[in-house]
Amino acid sequence: MNTELGEPPEPGWRAAVNDGWRSELSHHGLIAVRGPDANPFLQGQLTCDIQEATLAHSLLGAYCSPKGRALACFRLFRRGDAVYLELPRDLVRPTLVRLNKYVLRAKVTLEDASDRLQRFGIAGSHAAALMMKPIGAIPEVANGILHTAEDESALTVIRLPGPMPRFEAYGPASEMQTLWKALDDPLRLTDSESWRLLDILAGIPAVYPETVEAFVPQMLNLDLLGGISFQKGCYTGQEIVARTRYLGKLKRRMYLARVDNPTTPGPGNPLFSPQADASQSAGQLVDACRHPDGGYAVLAVALIDCAEHGTLHLDKVNGPLLRLEPLPYGFETTVSD
Repeated sequence: MNTELGEPPEPGWRAAVNDGWRSELSHHGLIAVRGPDANPFLQGQLTCDIQEATLAHSLLGAYCSPKGRALACFRLFRRGDAVYLELPRDLVRPTLVRLNKYVLRAKVTLEDASDRLQRFGIAGSHAAALMMKPIGAIPEVANGILHTAEDESALTVIRLPGPMPRFEAYGPASEMQTLWKALDDPLRLTDSESWRLLDILAGIPAVYPETVEAFVPQMLNLDLLGGISFQKGCYTGQEIVARTRYLGKLKRRMYLARVDNPTTPGPGNPLFSPQADASQSAGQLVDACRHPDGGYAVLAVALIDCAEHGTLHLDKVNGPLLRLEPLPYGFETTVSD
């Protein structure tokens, strides 16, 4: 598979989609949160309702600045005595530094657990059947979790939402190596950019160093993905997030699009529109990855009026045109409230 963002996929990409592939997830990092006050501490910091994160269910969510801007976006899941936050590896350290400032007297510890658990992804139309063979069971619903044991030897398997069947597996080295070998023959091996592309096509947002504090969580569609609770009470940035819902009108949303560009676009690249003020950006990219059919698949936060009633262009007013594509979820109905 491509080794750098922007290189064309190899001819076997389509076969891998149909049959299945394994993808290393080195671009993901992990923060582990432990202690008797872990739940109330996280409840006061994150947009999602920590009570909804169970051993059988994972959540998306965000960590915000006091101004309600997303500092990080993550998948949250429980394993053993810890709550894990999965996020881009480059943001693990700065996120830990910020969170630790709020620990104060809480009985909670936070650590970089990126090297504690091995992890990889399995995707493709036959991914569920292939995972079933060595494990014997799989999570049946999106965001569902399966643990193969109750101790530290357990494999933790999460079923991801999106149009293609996908699973992430976590566990200690020995158990993960056994699973890796069991999947060795039928599954092709690809790099992490393949997984990033599938996240984009599933409409799952990420915050990178280039876009820290660029978005209110609703702009990233986290309200549509069950990543924001409007009933759980106060957390850092909650006032702004709630005001956006109840007292204001959301002017920007995240869209899925394709774009042809001579150079590789990336998070933070600006968008412009003839329908917007020429001095103002009409939005910016959340993520981008080369698409096997040509050009780039992108997630873009953009002015709703420009996206739905005008045109969006990359980098400048007369730059490459973004061609909007349907997300696998709608803007009308939220997953949870």
